[in-house]
Amino acid sequence: MHGTRSVADAGGEAEAGAQGQRGRGAAGRPGSAGAALIAAVLGFFVITLDVSGVNVALPALGHAFGGSLAGLQWVADSYTLMFAALMLSAGALSDAVGARRAYGWGLGVFTLASLACGAAPTLGALTAARVVQGSAAAVMVPASLALIRQAFPERAARARGVALWTVGGAVAIAAGPVLGGLLTTAWTWRAVFCLNVPAGIAALLLLLRAARSPRHRAAFDLPGQLTAVLALAALTFAVIEGGHGGITGTVAVAAGVAVLSGAGFVAAEARGRAPMLPLELFRQRGVVVPVLAGFAVNTAFYGGVFVLGLFFQEQRGQSALSAGLMFVPVAVVTTPFNYFSPRAVSRFGARAVVVSGLLICALGCAELLAVGTGTPGWAVALLMIPLGVGGSFAMPALTSLILDSLAPERAGTAAALLNTVRQTGGALAIAVFGALLAGGFMAGMRESLALAGALVVAVAVGAAALLPRR
Repeated sequence: MHGTRSVADAGGEAEAGAQGQRGRGAAGRPGSAGAALIAAVLGFFVITLDVSGVNVALPALGHAFGGSLAGLQWVADSYTLMFAALMLSAGALSDAVGARRAYGWGLGVFTLASLACGAAPTLGALTAARVVQGSAAAVMVPASLALIRQAFPERAARARGVALWTVGGAVAIAAGPVLGGLLTTAWTWRAVFCLNVPAGIAALLLLLRAARSPRHRAAFDLPGQLTAVLALAALTFAVIEGGHGGITGTVAVAAGVAVLSGAGFVAAEARGRAPMLPLELFRQRGVVVPVLAGFAVNTAFYGGVFVLGLFFQEQRGQSALSAGLMFVPVAVVTTPFNYFSPRAVSRFGARAVVVSGLLICALGCAELLAVGTGTPGWAVALLMIPLGVGGSFAMPALTSLILDSLAPERAGTAAALLNTVRQTGGALAIAVFGALLAGGFMAGMRESLALAGALVVAVAVGAAALLPRR
């Protein structure tokens, strides 16, 4: 690729000069902005696909390795945990080395880790490879959004680019269960991970055509990063293991470590000279609302996909393919709502779009409370639609809101913050909902959906109060 340049160098080894302007950036070469956008969308698609697609393959994984529900939760959460915990530092990395280079690094490692997942001989090896995957995904997300901001400096063009980026994620979230079920049934669960390889190679080739990225001075916050990883890992362990084995001494210690590490993280960010998460960001409503809403949406959707994927196969006796096909209506309707979101913001304002999207998502949770093992499949598939529509309608508005609220040099940090909280919501949803299922599947499923719906409604009320009408 371009002589002797390595994949790591695909990010650009001589970033300087342009400082994000179109002259040396998006318009530096014909097609460079388009190449950057497609590479960013494709990468976001595969890393999001890995969350929702794997959920449908979990029963097949359990049968292949003889794993417990707790073990399957760790397969899902080891990815989202590292994704969430490392993304804030990854935002600083994107700012410091340049978005293109950071994205190239992350994409290369993610592709290799996907191969390792597909070849994993044991559940432990798979979980370890998922940790590497999640770490690479953490680098890719903020870098991809920073690439879009660099390629499209004008707000209107950037909003369209961000909308397409979120469309890629929304399609992956909705289509992931379908593809996961199809690949698991037609071949094996290993094919779910191998699908990432050709997509990763294609994105790397496109990245070579993208304009070089400027660098911004950024420092690595070691105390903040260590306490963030420790807090999230300990909290996830306490919830998963406590839900299945009760409150043991080990679980109590893990919960204590989570509390102390969380307090240490806040202290490190408040007192640090170069915090990866400056706490003053939370003084802005344009930051607080997207963060809370992103957490709530991912809690509802990722938690819902996790629970429903198990419900279809373990309670209704459906195959992986049949379970995946249940998500087809969601996949069909989410894309147009995702793309329509920026136009709705222009006409009605961000407040109306965000609040309505959250309420639609909550409606989906409420409707699914009536689902049972005897509910017709077509009815269940239709009842899932609002769960996907609400998030796909709200997220482009939330992403643009947080990017527009901060200075350009904070683009990587802004993207990292939003997606860190979103992935944390997904990870905790799987941990908490799995613990609720351990006490009885049907009762646990309804408790999970009710909890998610209540959270989304509460955030919708807060967004209505905090955001201006236009």
